[in-house]
Amino acid sequence: MMNTSQKVMFNQDDLKQVLEPLIRRVVREELLRVAQQQPDIFFLHSDMPIYADMEEIAQRKVSDTVELISHKEVWG
Repeated sequence: MMNTSQKVMFNQDDLKQVLEPLIRRVVREELLRVAQQQPDIFFLHSDMPIYADMEEIAQRKVSDTVELISHKEVWG
């Protein structure tokens, strides 16, 4: 049996395009797992500005009116 290795070359932009969605997915899944297992870790008071934002996002999700913008639009 012959042992062979394969080299794949990526430039930095290609590597970023491959890794970024994967990393975002892992982080999102891990945060969800932590929030489900330890719900008392994340607590928002109703008088916090982010509470209203999160509530609005949840309502948009239900009505299917969430608008997503690109990474480039967010970070320039």
